[in-house]
Amino acid sequence: MKRSEINQIMAAADEFIRSFGFILPPFAYWSPDEMRARRAEIAGIVDARLGWDITDYGQGRFGELGLFLFTVRNGSEADLRRGGGMCYAEKIMISRRDQISPMHRHIVKAEDIINRGGATLALELFNSGADGQIDCTTDVTVATDGVLRTQGPGEVLRLDPGESVTLMPGNWHAFWGEGGDVLIGEVSTVNNDLTDNIFDEPIGRFAEIDEDEPPLHLLVSDYPRWLAG
Repeated sequence: MKRSEINQIMAAADEFIRSFGFILPPFAYWSPDEMRARRAEIAGIVDARLGWDITDYGQGRFGELGLFLFTVRNGSEADLRRGGGMCYAEKIMISRRDQISPMHRHIVKAEDIINRGGATLALELFNSGADGQIDCTTDVTVATDGVLRTQGPGEVLRLDPGESVTLMPGNWHAFWGEGGDVLIGEVSTVNNDLTDNIFDEPIGRFAEIDEDEPPLHLLVSDYPRWLAG
């Protein structure tokens, strides 16, 4: 993705998010220079990979295959292993109309996916087989706002604004906005996007960046290079 495109997506996403009364935290608006200047005090941001995350999954077709995310908070894997402390994470996301977030599952993370506003959020769901691959034969049972719902493998679950679904580790899922753009909330166990995303197809989690202009704000994937040392 071109950096200029990412900068434009950030600005449009901020406007869309604000239209629903959700405001990003102050560090969202820091420039790269300000983040560098404050590096000694922002280990909690950098280490937890809080912040902007815009991906085309390395495929160069963001409008068709992509997702906007902002990680608002993220706990500690050490806390998760010991069973106490900050074991949770939160994201705000935007799924554009007919923009696919591709089929994937998680090993550790359980997550509530919440339609916070906009159009309908559509999710295609499968179970995992004993080998961890997609099970195309068994019905899928998930909780939607605490109510169990069972549907056939690969059927599409549709969530209107205010509705949510709880996905457990091993639940294969792909999703997109149906009829328009959707603001999505995610509340989950500790999130590790470097190790806990298993995709059905051989694709990458993060975009490759063409630096055609300076960044408006850093992506979480920029931190190792821009904030090293």
